[in-house]
Amino acid sequence: MKKISLLLLGVLVGVSSFAQDFDKNIATARSTYSSGALQDSRFAMEQMLRDLDIAIGKEVLKLLPAKLGTLPVIDKEDNVSGTGSYVGLYVNRHYGSDPKHGSIEIINNSPLINSLNMILSMPMVGGMMTNENQKVVKVQGYKSILNKNVDTDTGKTNYELQIPMNNTLLTVKMDDSSEGEITGVANTLPLAKIVQIAQ
Repeated sequence: MKKISLLLLGVLVGVSSFAQDFDKNIATARSTYSSGALQDSRFAMEQMLRDLDIAIGKEVLKLLPAKLGTLPVIDKEDNVSGTGSYVGLYVNRHYGSDPKHGSIEIINNSPLINSLNMILSMPMVGGMMTNENQKVVKVQGYKSILNKNVDTDTGKTNYELQIPMNNTLLTVKMDDSSEGEITGVANTLPLAKIVQIAQ
């Protein structure tokens, strides 16, 4: 319980930097709603939710590692955004340098969640859809889909690991990698904390 309280406090501190815009959008939403300008009220509320998604995304970004295996972070390419609507939070971090790259992507309310969960929860469907380049693995207790892609030009094997966690999809990608390397990296990520903040 103490950990959850500390995480929430961290999110609130991050959100406080957006407090002025947040308060302004609430005031605009209330006044436009009272005057009957429902579209303007809706727009102000969407802006408020977008700002909140960005603040939460920045807190999630702090939980991501400085290295993905041996690949160093490229922090100038960090991307955090929010839509304030159907798909909310989006966090993306890149790692590595030529010729080897990797990335972590986190999407809240991803449209892929339902499809992935269907594949993972129905053994027959999952069995029909898998092949030698796709398999179901467990990462920290979460059923996940591991995709292997061999680059025909270079002969190198690239992996993508999709981990659906409630309404959040975390995807790890690594070029010129192995199954053991990508699952090993994924098992070091603080998935439980990411899920708590991202929801």
